[in-house]
Amino acid sequence: MKTIKKVDVLILGSGAAGLTTALRLSKKTKILVVAKRELTESNTFYAQGGISAVLDGNDSKSSHIEDTLIAGAGLCDINAVSQVVDKGPDSIKWLIELGMEFTKISSQPKEAYHLTKEGGHSHRRVIHNADATGKELEFTLVDAAKTRSNIEFLEYYIAVDLITSDKLGDKEKHCIGAYALNLKTNKVLGIQAKVVVLATGGAGKVYLYTSNPDIATGDGIAMAWRAGCRVANMEFIQFHPTCLYHPQAKSFLITEAVRGEGGILRLPDGTRFMPKFDKRAELAPRDIVARAIDHEMKRLGASCVYLDISHKSPAFIKEHFPTIYKKCLSFGIDICKEAIPVVPAAHYTSGGVLANKQAATDIKGLYAIGEVAYSGLHGANRMASNSLLECLVYAQLGADQIQQELALYKEVFKIPIWDESRVTNSDEEVVVSHNWDELRRFMWDYVGIVRTNKRLQRAKRRVNLLKHEIREYYSNFRVTNDLLELRNIVEVADLIIRSALQRRESRGLHYTLDFPCLDELQKSPTILIPDSYRPRLDCKK
Repeated sequence: MKTIKKVDVLILGSGAAGLTTALRLSKKTKILVVAKRELTESNTFYAQGGISAVLDGNDSKSSHIEDTLIAGAGLCDINAVSQVVDKGPDSIKWLIELGMEFTKISSQPKEAYHLTKEGGHSHRRVIHNADATGKELEFTLVDAAKTRSNIEFLEYYIAVDLITSDKLGDKEKHCIGAYALNLKTNKVLGIQAKVVVLATGGAGKVYLYTSNPDIATGDGIAMAWRAGCRVANMEFIQFHPTCLYHPQAKSFLITEAVRGEGGILRLPDGTRFMPKFDKRAELAPRDIVARAIDHEMKRLGASCVYLDISHKSPAFIKEHFPTIYKKCLSFGIDICKEAIPVVPAAHYTSGGVLANKQAATDIKGLYAIGEVAYSGLHGANRMASNSLLECLVYAQLGADQIQQELALYKEVFKIPIWDESRVTNSDEEVVVSHNWDELRRFMWDYVGIVRTNKRLQRAKRRVNLLKHEIREYYSNFRVTNDLLELRNIVEVADLIIRSALQRRESRGLHYTLDFPCLDELQKSPTILIPDSYRPRLDCKK
């Protein structure tokens, strides 16, 4: 087996961001897409709601921009928001041309698509495929990518680290590839690339309860930070208000669209409670709804609250939410007749690797697209269904910039073969599993929906100890999937805690009892700078 592989563009991640980038690049470009599990396993696959875009004559781009800015609680980059909203309709058109199917209005002509309304939106602008939009999107992109002879796929590989040329004696700093562990053979492959794209998604698994799949361990954010990239707004972790509460459900999401179509949140005794927290009630942004649910559960000592859509007709429910209906029914819950037990869970990483308007990072040759990146779109809180749109738009913009970079590329250094001559196999795997468990539990308890300085300081002390233990473990033993993921989530946890300690106010998704009010003097992103950071002269942020 080869120990070094050479390509033009290495894309880490096979969700909407990664695959759209691959499809937007020239067919003459040699592309390698690396997936941690099977190709379709990504956060994209599990996205139920839809993609927000201005597609209705009664809506407007200015309204979409305004709604996004309001949801972002003053921290959105207006230029990023305008750019994404402006390209929304064309992105949807591109997907339709690829063959993606969206739910249509049966009583209207065939080109009339059903648009739903979700929290924070003032108009119906979320185009969707019933309640399984992400699944349809993922399959569409995978099918299209597989027709391209210039795109190669590696499944069941996890990236170990990025490779930068400064470590090899280069006076400048380029990303020239990455190492990846084959999860079936446990061999490390070196991948040399002219450009590397991080499309690795978010970091939901840093928390004990999350809607994310098991692969969402913040790999891209951690690798970019270690390589010398700045990160921004890591304190803003979005907790989805409504995940199915059932011991066997394993983080099954109940889409925002259920509330958008009239679903009512109720206490265990049936009382509706959202109107007393916000005039938008169930359609308030997610941070408000999640905090309201958290407050009521703690006040009552309740294990969950209930989301009730049973007042709608069975035909309506089965047509609009077939996946949720079937899933709940498999657990003995008939949502046509009874309310759905729900709890909040970590859902979306609103911050990430600092990237510019073309998705370029602080390191030449390295791009970050989608949930892994901080683009300025989301600010202090992501508005529902803006995330898939962000992936589509920045993948196109990034691909355009990458093509220009490839045309000017000059090889700097060849990457070295992975050296594991001084490490051994671990005989203490229990250390990894214990640290993994402890980290996720204290992040949930101390750095969750509601925070305090005391809790954050406790978390910081614990994460410092864990980082030391894990660094020592990583230095002495051969890498495994569990060790690599643990190494990454402890890095991301540290970034979240440090960012939260810096923001001494409550804004958007960051709510602290010590500073419950907004502070206009803190109306700017929280940016963390690694020791290895070098300013780029050719790339404005």
